[in-house]
Amino acid sequence: FNIRTFGVTKMGKAEVVTELVEIFDRYDMVTVQEIKDINQEVPYRFLDELRNGSSNEWEMLLSERSGQQEDDIGGQEQYAVFYRNTVVLPSDDYMLHNDSQSDEFYREPFLTEFSVLTKNGQISNLTFLMISIHTSPEVTVEELNSLSNLTMNFPESKRLVILGDMNADCNYASLNELDSLEIRNSNFTWIVPDDADTTFSSTRCAYDRIILDEQISSSYTGWWGIDREMSNSSVSDHFPVWFELLRPSSSLS
Repeated sequence: FNIRTFGVTKMGKAEVVTELVEIFDRYDMVTVQEIKDINQEVPYRFLDELRNGSSNEWEMLLSERSGQQEDDIGGQEQYAVFYRNTVVLPSDDYMLHNDSQSDEFYREPFLTEFSVLTKNGQISNLTFLMISIHTSPEVTVEELNSLSNLTMNFPESKRLVILGDMNADCNYASLNELDSLEIRNSNFTWIVPDDADTTFSSTRCAYDRIILDEQISSSYTGWWGIDREMSNSSVSDHFPVWFELLRPSSSLS
């Protein structure tokens, strides 16, 4: 969910915050892009609002400010993953991808790994590594190609969930350019199709995407959607996109 320019000004609009809490309440996990508060207080303030308005189950993983290379500082943002602690358990080694040598990303992807809990609260054998990204519109195709390369750095046993505002459509990425990407091959499932519209505005663009590798796709139920229950563009110019994984009923044996 790209919450457009999620900073102090938006956090100060009570009606917007209330609606955001209502949106989050419909889900077990929400990955957020475009957190703009330089003082890094807004994510924690929103977590408090979420706990008060939805459930005390909510927790958060917050990235460092992305755009850590000197030439990327102008686009710095943070990622956050909000999750219910009765549904998933995060690992301790969440981090921004180290992009210091190659400098392939304007905003480095945020890497977080989770284990899914059974309904009885036990750790199941379903784990996944989530790669959250907000690409730069000017170099979307190049960054998506770098994202393809990044996925190859992980062991085959890792179950990958790649998601975020990828700007993967319209003027930023043509269908031919997308189809040339390694990440478009048969080993990956692009849940949000090319003809989807994930924007609140009058444009029709599938900017926001969810991609599963073959290791996790067997747990995908086939249910996905674009959450259009949003009152106006003061909340965001993007709709949240969602998908569902089958929650295991038993723990590790």
